[in-house]
Amino acid sequence: MERKKTLDGGKLMRAKPRKKRWSKDDTELFLLSLPTLLWFLIFSYLPMFGIIIAFKVYKLSPGGHGFIYNLLHSEWAGFGNFKYFFTSNSFSMLLRNTILYNIAFIIISASVAVGGALMLSNMRNKRGSKVYQTMMFLPYFMSWVVISYFVYALLTPERGYVNGVIRALGGEGVMWYQEPKYWPFIIVFLNTWKGMGYGMVLYLASITGIDPSLYEAAVMDGATKAQQARHITLPAIKPVFIMMLILDCGKIFNSDFGLFFQVTGQLPASLYTTASTFDTFIYQAIQSSSPIGQTAAASFFQAICSCATILLANWVVSKLDNENRII
Repeated sequence: MERKKTLDGGKLMRAKPRKKRWSKDDTELFLLSLPTLLWFLIFSYLPMFGIIIAFKVYKLSPGGHGFIYNLLHSEWAGFGNFKYFFTSNSFSMLLRNTILYNIAFIIISASVAVGGALMLSNMRNKRGSKVYQTMMFLPYFMSWVVISYFVYALLTPERGYVNGVIRALGGEGVMWYQEPKYWPFIIVFLNTWKGMGYGMVLYLASITGIDPSLYEAAVMDGATKAQQARHITLPAIKPVFIMMLILDCGKIFNSDFGLFFQVTGQLPASLYTTASTFDTFIYQAIQSSSPIGQTAAASFFQAICSCATILLANWVVSKLDNENRII
């Protein structure tokens, strides 16, 4: 029997039936998300137990016990591992390189991706646009190991193509891997070149979804291409741009290990202060005899800062444009 509710006017109104807590659609969506959920549980959340190693002086216990036993029975170091990392001579240099490189990556890559998407969307030859889009997207699928060989072929001092051109023009060859002043530009260029195709695809997808009648009305009003891009295209892709900006801010304390280690020729001593980041420092610390607790502290510091920056970026966006925040 349906429940009824009495109103002030004396009329009766049937109460709305309660919505089921779990429906068939919920089951289907849960099954679809189950593989992703399991992946995050196994490879992201379960390994977080190892964070405890950043607060321990990890040592092997006698008796041939496993990792978890040794970890739990190691002495507590408190924040000693973090103190050692923060007071090391390399910390300020690593912090500077990691942040400045990522700021340059975010600004330049976003500008190139948006500009490229605008140019491709305005091309009249759609087949040519698809060809250019595919060619620009191809470097994204190449590993940094492969790209490092191309870079070496171009910059190797003896038989490199770039030095060959310089000598042919009457100049003197450059010892590229011994000259740190050139590498900030090389690293920024390679990162932009490799990732611009992926960024353009995201913005092109947003541009494709814009109602064509808006452009038709703008043309009838006499708007130029620049005015159409400013008043129609850019506002339409603004949500995607802000979302990518927030996500990129979450990676500002991380770096692409392949770019900074493989492309530079495994980071020689001449390029250490120019191309070292937190990721290369952690890798080299693991390869050396440094205590694993200190290495884990550096990695944990990265994770905390990345979480803080993405939350800070989202908070700033919520204050400026609440509709485009992520959470």
